Amino acid sequence: MYRIGPIGRKSNFHSREKCLIGLVLVTLCFLCFGGIFLLPDNFGGDRVLRVYKHFQKAGPEIFIPAPPLAAHASRNEDPHFIGDRQRLEQKIRAELGDILDEPPAAQAAAGAAAAGEADAANVQAPAPAAALEEQLEQERAEAEDARHVAVPVLAAPAQGDSDTVSTHNNPAQQIIQLPMGGGGNDQAPDTVDATLEERRQKIKEMMEHAWHNYKLYAWGKNELRPLSQRPHSGSIFGSYDLGATIVDGLDTLYIMGLENEYREGRDWIERKFSLDNISAELSVFETNIRFVGGMLTLYAFTGDPLYKEKGTACGPTKLLPAFQTPTGIPYALVNTKSGMAKNYGWASGGSSILSEFGTLHLEFAYLSDITGNPLYRERVQTIRQVLKEIEKPKGLYPNFLNPKTGKWGQLHMSLGALGDSYYEYLLKAWLQSGQTDEEAREMYDEAMVAIMDKMVRTSPNGLTYVSDLKFDRLEHKMDHLACFSGGLFALGAATRQNEHRDKYMEVGKGITNTCHESYIRAPTQLGPEAFRFSDAVEARALRSQEKYYILRPETFESYFVLWRLTHDQKYRDWGWEAVLALEKHCRTPHGYCGLRNVYQPEPQKDDVQQSFFLAETLKYLYLLFSDDSVLPLDEWVFNTEAHPLPIKGANQYYRQAPVTLPVSNAS
Repeated sequence: MYRIGPIGRKSNFHSREKCLIGLVLVTLCFLCFGGIFLLPDNFGGDRVLRVYKHFQKAGPEIFIPAPPLAAHASRNEDPHFIGDRQRLEQKIRAELGDILDEPPAAQAAAGAAAAGEADAANVQAPAPAAALEEQLEQERAEAEDARHVAVPVLAAPAQGDSDTVSTHNNPAQQIIQLPMGGGGNDQAPDTVDATLEERRQKIKEMMEHAWHNYKLYAWGKNELRPLSQRPHSGSIFGSYDLGATIVDGLDTLYIMGLENEYREGRDWIERKFSLDNISAELSVFETNIRFVGGMLTLYAFTGDPLYKEKGTACGPTKLLPAFQTPTGIPYALVNTKSGMAKNYGWASGGSSILSEFGTLHLEFAYLSDITGNPLYRERVQTIRQVLKEIEKPKGLYPNFLNPKTGKWGQLHMSLGALGDSYYEYLLKAWLQSGQTDEEAREMYDEAMVAIMDKMVRTSPNGLTYVSDLKFDRLEHKMDHLACFSGGLFALGAATRQNEHRDKYMEVGKGITNTCHESYIRAPTQLGPEAFRFSDAVEARALRSQEKYYILRPETFESYFVLWRLTHDQKYRDWGWEAVLALEKHCRTPHGYCGLRNVYQPEPQKDDVQQSFFLAETLKYLYLLFSDDSVLPLDEWVFNTEAHPLPIKGANQYYRQAPVTLPVSNAS
């Protein structure tokens, strides 16, 4: 007996059986495919869209077409729109504060319903190819951080202009942009005046000279050393490649209409600018006014989401750890990588500095409005409440405040270094709000009245100055930094009719004249860092450490503001004198330098081209010779780094977000 082995057994299937098995396999595959891709319930659950996006985010080189609309769905139930809303809700819950420029889904759906409510039930066919292509482009842009997608603009109408149409109600409208060159009136007398045009072109050439040499010798670094022809690593931002000159000077390039240079800067910001890996202690104040302020201005000018993204992610998001103090008064320094924060060791027993923690309001308030996240405004509002409620000696604000105890440090008051821009931001926060932030205006008036009474004095020869005050003793010294206050007093006078108006304007004009005197009394025709008043000397520096000039803008800022408010020709004349002095003494073959002693006929140069020379000095001089329609003062306020921010309710470029998020607990 033997067993028939496997080889001897007949094991082949008949053809009919093969076909049957094949049909079963094909049927199973079809059912699986249909269950995933065709059944409405699965598609409506947004599963395919999620898988599709994961593949799409793998890289732009992978092209996967978006799934078609469900055949049964009306336009109102388009899964693309539903998915947008769901993603927004998820982002609000998970990342409170990280706002994307979402497409106006609800408005688009409502518009479709209004267009044909009776026909909605009959929408059975897939969307037209053009609509699908538009949706695909939108998804592609989202995968690239929404940098180039056109988004709706929520623009506040001009005050008193009932004909202005908000783009919030017209989602199809493209982003509006301030025209390159400042958007002024091309036919205005000051625009077509040959002499003024020649002067504008000269200042424009100065900007090109400064920019091109920075690009040649220090591109991507913070500042340039023109004499050494290398980067300046000793700046306040150190040796990290933060491109301070690029971010600070980019809006000036835009205002001057230097398009190629502007594109260079924007491209660098898109590809390179980040604070993510900066393991260094950065100044909260300087980072805010230069980087955040610069980005916000560019966003207002262009509507480009890149600038909002960079201004938010690389600005307040990195700075907020500094606010984690018992009082809410932020520390001066923060490590943007570790989140560790502290104050300067020299600042009156670990105190924070008035001009630094008091100079955040404009940028943070505007960020809340354009992102819909109230967190930023809450942080600066906390600072204001502390300063409003604290007892102020003789109505004045000392320069130092302890962030742990909420107590003042040494009683040193100044409208120059350590105090200056806090007062500026009180007035400008009121202006920025469309003159609705009455608390800010009241605090400004109270502070200015106290300063005029206790610190503003007149020299024997009639020069008005604002002195530092230390422990109830006037120093009779005025910082160059305080020269901005001529414009500040004048702006306060021009924007409200009250009992202080005439005195404000008188003091503003007087301080501006005094700062001009400090310039023309030096052989270089450029003013010192600080100057003193006594029976023997007026508006002149006496100490060696006060005789330098580092390309500062404050005097030119007051020339600009006083010109706009009074149209007195002397302010333009003074400004042109300064241009000639800068060209004679500060220009080098490879950029512009400060001077070590303004009282020497041939002064030694300091070999630093400050970023604020491009951001402020050249901008204010250029605007001084431009028509009033270029960045009008009733539509824009300038932050303390001369970055213009739009006025709410009076400027179509305000770009307020259409949604406000709930309060965030994030730090």
